[in-house]
Amino acid sequence: MKKFIYFSVFFLFCIVMNSCSKHSTLNIGHRGAKGHIAENTLESINMAIELGADGIEIDIFKCQSGELVLFHDKNLKKLTGKSGEIEKQTLKDLEDFLVEGKYKIPTLTSVLDSIKTPLFVNIELKGSNTSQMTSTIIMKYLEKTNWKIEDFIVSSFNWEELEVFRSINDNISVGVLVDKSIDINDAIEFGRKINAQAIHPNYTLLDRNSVKKIKDNGFKIYTWTVNKNEDIVLMKRLKVDGIITDFPDRI
Repeated sequence: MKKFIYFSVFFLFCIVMNSCSKHSTLNIGHRGAKGHIAENTLESINMAIELGADGIEIDIFKCQSGELVLFHDKNLKKLTGKSGEIEKQTLKDLEDFLVEGKYKIPTLTSVLDSIKTPLFVNIELKGSNTSQMTSTIIMKYLEKTNWKIEDFIVSSFNWEELEVFRSINDNISVGVLVDKSIDINDAIEFGRKINAQAIHPNYTLLDRNSVKKIKDNGFKIYTWTVNKNEDIVLMKRLKVDGIITDFPDRI
């Protein structure tokens, strides 16, 4: 009987320890829920939240009238069917450009206002001259609402713009975006230079060695864009900190 009790207690202890040691990976909706509804729209962001996303990744440009708006491409043609560069349009002009013919291009402030319960927000700086306004908007929400500084991270493939952002604001987390053309070592070096908190590599660049190298240098890992179930499983096994996906319901 004593042996039975001993092994029962030991078994339960192992279960508890295993549960406690499980790594939590953030489920981050890519441009909202891009796999289900038009990207970078209020509707897509709301769907990502409904599907259980822990956070969202969004792209921003600064339009001609000064507002920050959500959009991925510099040219509006592919997503709206109408030609024009987004940075050369005023916010009023953009009312005539509908994503997939029916969705409005939202401002960053309208997106943050639409989110009732704060969650993780990854703001990717797509255009130039986006740093100052991004910092100003985030700080305003931190001061006047229940958003917290850890809810935000700012990332970019444009490392010069990321460096500008860091020179303006040394409190908000920064992530260095890395695609297949960039060496992980270069990203780590740059991340250390600007005191970044995370590296955002394409998932195909990750294996045990690269993950260890990034984490040994003190960075979190938010990887993109992971959509296939087998790749999602692999990223979780590698214990990345966040998975950016078009399908938040798969994470």
